[in-house]
Amino acid sequence: MSMTDPIADLLTRIRNVNALGRPSVRAPYSRIKEQILMTLQREGFIGEFEVKGEIPAKELAIQLKYGPEGEHVIRKIDRISKPGCRVYSSVADLPVVRDGQGIMVVSTSQGILSDNEARQHNVGGEVICRVY
Repeated sequence: MSMTDPIADLLTRIRNVNALGRPSVRAPYSRIKEQILMTLQREGFIGEFEVKGEIPAKELAIQLKYGPEGEHVIRKIDRISKPGCRVYSSVADLPVVRDGQGIMVVSTSQGILSDNEARQHNVGGEVICRVY
């Protein structure tokens, strides 16, 4: 059975495992998912991740981060732009998430970037998700 929104599937897997307090999660591989995870890692929301296996059974092994007393680093992760309703934003209209405590992941012409990186590169694009 084909999946209509693989990015939402990745975010849901992260959200569910984070709510359970487990240290890691696996998800099917795609290049866009890998770039989203690189952005989350650069911004400090997840730990390490690696690509395992060979085609066609490649998958992503993701290590989640928790604070020193077990508090969640990712408190909320939401899909913004969906296959049925795409959401685009110019660099001037990119919202600040929770006064800078969170990020928007944006697909730009220069790759998948956080909202802060998009502002530095002065590019807008499709708003994929919000994390805080």
